[in-house]
Amino acid sequence: MDAAFAELEPISNTTFACDTLGKSRSTVYRHRHPRPKKHGPPRPVTHPAQLSPAECEQVIAVLNSERFWEKAPAQVWATLLDEGVYLCSIRTMYRLLAAAGQSGERRRQATHPPKVRPELVADGPGQVWSWDITKLKGPTKGVYFDLYVMLDIFSRHVIHWEIWPTENGELARRFIENSIIKNGGAAPRTIHADRGTSMTSKNVTQFLAELKIDQSHSRPRVSNDNPYSEANFRTLKYCPAFPDRFGSIQDAREFCQEFFEYYNHEHRHSGIGLHTPASVHFGTAHQVQRRRAQVLAAAHAAHPERFRRAPVPPALPEKAWINEPQPATIETTEALQASNAA
Repeated sequence: MDAAFAELEPISNTTFACDTLGKSRSTVYRHRHPRPKKHGPPRPVTHPAQLSPAECEQVIAVLNSERFWEKAPAQVWATLLDEGVYLCSIRTMYRLLAAAGQSGERRRQATHPPKVRPELVADGPGQVWSWDITKLKGPTKGVYFDLYVMLDIFSRHVIHWEIWPTENGELARRFIENSIIKNGGAAPRTIHADRGTSMTSKNVTQFLAELKIDQSHSRPRVSNDNPYSEANFRTLKYCPAFPDRFGSIQDAREFCQEFFEYYNHEHRHSGIGLHTPASVHFGTAHQVQRRRAQVLAAAHAAHPERFRRAPVPPALPEKAWINEPQPATIETTEALQASNAA
C-alpha cells in the first residue's frame, strides 16, 4: 500500500490517494510531521495530596481496630468526623482497604447450619405419620380453604383430615390431637411435616413434646422430603371429579369425605402392592394377597401357554422410607442401638 500511495500521490493529491487506497490521512501527516518531544521537568512520582505510608498505616489500623473492624468505611468516616477527627475521604478508605486485600464484606454475617436430611423408616403401620396442608379454591378469586391431611407412610392410610378457612398453629395442634383420637388414641413415634409456619409453630412443638412424639421436618425447598403427602394431594387434585372451585367450605368437606372414603377403602395404591390403604393399615392385606395368588395360580394352570412364567401378585412392602439412610448411617444407628441395649 505504501508503494502504491507513493506512486499515486504525486499525480493526484494526498486526499484522493488516501481515499482511494483506504489510508488514514491523519496518519500520513503525523508520520511526515511528528510532534517534537517535550522537554521539561519529570512528572512527580507521588501527588502532593497523597497520604504518606505512615498515614496509610494509621488509616488501616483504625479501620481494623476492635471498635471499627466490622463497620463500613462510611460509618467509620462519619463517626470519626462527629468526634472531630478526619483521616481521609471515604473513597480513600476503600482504596486503602482494596490495596490491603480487605475490600470484601466487613460485617459479621449470620450463619445457619445446614438443615439435617430427614431419614425415617417404618416397617409397619402406626409408626411414622406425615401431614401437610394444601389449599382448595373457594367460590371466588382469592378465597381458599385449607385442607389438613394426616396419613400413615407405611400403609398410605389417611388417618384424619379437616378443612378450615385458614391455617395457624392452634388449628394444627388440634388437628394432630384429633388425628390421634381418630386412631383410637394411639400415637406414632414420629410425625413428619414440611417447614410451614403451622408445622413449626410453638403450639405444635410443645404438644408433640408433651406426648413424646419425635418431630421431623423437610429441608427448605425440598419437596422430596415429604413425598407421601405430596403424592396424596396429587391423587386428590387429579381425580376426575375434582372441581375447579368449591361453592362453600361445606361443599369442600362433603367432597373430601367421599374422596378419602374411596381413597382408603377402594383405591388400589401402586406403592403398596396395589392393595387399598385400609387393607394394609388394618392387616387384611396378607389374606387378600393369598387369594390373589390362588386366583393367579388357577389361571396359570388352566392356560399355561398364556404366561411366560408363573404369575405372582405384586409384593407387599416391607418398609417405607423418607430418604433411605445410607449404609454408613445404618451401621452407626445399629451400633448405637447395640450399645444402648448393652
